[in-house]
Amino acid sequence: MSAVVKSIAIPSGTLRCAVFGHGATPLVMIPGLGIKSVISAADDVASAYHAFQDSHTVYLIERRDSLPAGVTIEEITDDTAAAMRALGIRSADVFATSFGGRVAMLLAIQYPDLVGKLVLGSTAACTNPLSEKVISGWIDLATARRREDLCRDFIEKVYSAPVAEKFGNFLVSRMADCSDADLEQLIHTAASSKGFDIRDRLGEIKCPVLVLGAENDSVLTGEASREIADLIGCELYMYGAPYNHAVYDEAPDYKERLLAFYRR
Repeated sequence: MSAVVKSIAIPSGTLRCAVFGHGATPLVMIPGLGIKSVISAADDVASAYHAFQDSHTVYLIERRDSLPAGVTIEEITDDTAAAMRALGIRSADVFATSFGGRVAMLLAIQYPDLVGKLVLGSTAACTNPLSEKVISGWIDLATARRREDLCRDFIEKVYSAPVAEKFGNFLVSRMADCSDADLEQLIHTAASSKGFDIRDRLGEIKCPVLVLGAENDSVLTGEASREIADLIGCELYMYGAPYNHAVYDEAPDYKERLLAFYRR
């Protein structure tokens, strides 16, 4: 299954969205940090989520093109809401991972009419010492244009040890040709959530929520997922070893859990 990529005009500029599936229910996917835009791999995403094509029309919404220095995560959230409205989406199932989960939590708080059900994968409601160290390291490597070092550190931190060992060189080869514009986008996106902390606002989220995390998350910690679930008072499922931050790409039952939750 292939995806159709659209350029969406929003008040702050333009952003790209990949669309696939033909189901009656919209599903908005908000991705995490990436070295290259996830839109460049839209067909791979569509293939991975082929089980959703009959029940959902999926909208994979990226960040605004050429994010400026100093952009805030609140502005990125406003962009996402504007894109949803431009696409004619009134209320959607939402699935968001990592940095995208932070956007999705703000979306559910600030634009509750747009979020019907929410799944948060490997994310955090606040910056913690581990995430600050990891993400600052990525910003430094991207700023220095140390592409291969950035890719290897990213893969080591995000994927499980078996996947990083088996596919690390292949993944580096796919990411290391990133452009300067790709790196600037990563830097500005990552910097937008420095000091992020919405723990005192999670009680404002009223839609059904499922939190999925990994005990051994080496980017945000497993405790970050537990904290979100505790503060919202929602369902939580934690994956054990060997899964890491990108459990959403690796666990064979992950997508089944998503579908089961959305179909309730």
